[in-house]
Amino acid sequence: MNLKWWNKHNSLELLMITIGCAIYAFSLDMISIPNGLADGGLSGVTLIIRYFFHINPGISTLILNIPLIFIGFLYLGKRTMFYTLYGTVCLSVFLLFWAHQPFIKPLPFQHDLLISSLAAGVLSGLGIGLTFRYNGTTGGSDIMARVGQKKFGLSSGKGVLIMDYLVLFLSLSYLDFYHIMYSLIVSFLLARMIDLVQEGPNRAKALFIISDQYQEIADAIDNNLDRGFTYLNAEGGFHNDEKKIIYLIIQPREVPQLKRMIEAVDSKAFVTVLNAHEVIGEGFSYQRKRYHVSFHK
Repeated sequence: MNLKWWNKHNSLELLMITIGCAIYAFSLDMISIPNGLADGGLSGVTLIIRYFFHINPGISTLILNIPLIFIGFLYLGKRTMFYTLYGTVCLSVFLLFWAHQPFIKPLPFQHDLLISSLAAGVLSGLGIGLTFRYNGTTGGSDIMARVGQKKFGLSSGKGVLIMDYLVLFLSLSYLDFYHIMYSLIVSFLLARMIDLVQEGPNRAKALFIISDQYQEIADAIDNNLDRGFTYLNAEGGFHNDEKKIIYLIIQPREVPQLKRMIEAVDSKAFVTVLNAHEVIGEGFSYQRKRYHVSFHK
């Protein structure tokens, strides 16, 4: 395999994938299995195999991933599949490690299934989310989720959730409905945590502002929010008159202030607020400038 793309950043990615796999394996071995909770995806299948055939999940995970790795290789490319192979081996190693290490005991949480499901969902989602965020997978359904994300634009969390529900249905073969319902809580929290960790802290709001007093609103944005903005040329649909649309990205906490500013200038302004799940650029992914920029002619 050609490793010309390798650099220090790749070492960081492998480190975070390792940590993610360790957290996910800990959640399975120390919380889900001791408390009789099912898991989704391929991990859930390995738990079914464990119950009926007494095969350690670390071993069955490695074997069942072989055909899925070939599928991923066709769609995800060499670099991603290198990370997938690494993540698959890491998960199997940590599943074996946590199951046999003598230092930490399983966490039964006094057999409180609600606390167990909340802890398992958060920890499993954190582990898989870290792995996804740094371009890896833990194999199994994660590979299919990444393929769905790349080919169909489906979020990783939703892709995992769909496959989790299918496997949880099969888990009724060895678990009662009571435990399956709590396992659904695990799957829901897991999916939410994956998306939260993948999106990271750079969430923001995107705004489109249409107003005849656009210049006054732009001045207020420039002077009070210290945010850059862009003019988009548009044409009114009713009178076919030319208009300027202000487009800008701000932090969620700045939305109320901006609304008040717009209201003070033009109470009839048309404003659309959209979620921007990831923003890369000045003021979001690196330090904001401390001076004002105006785009006025």
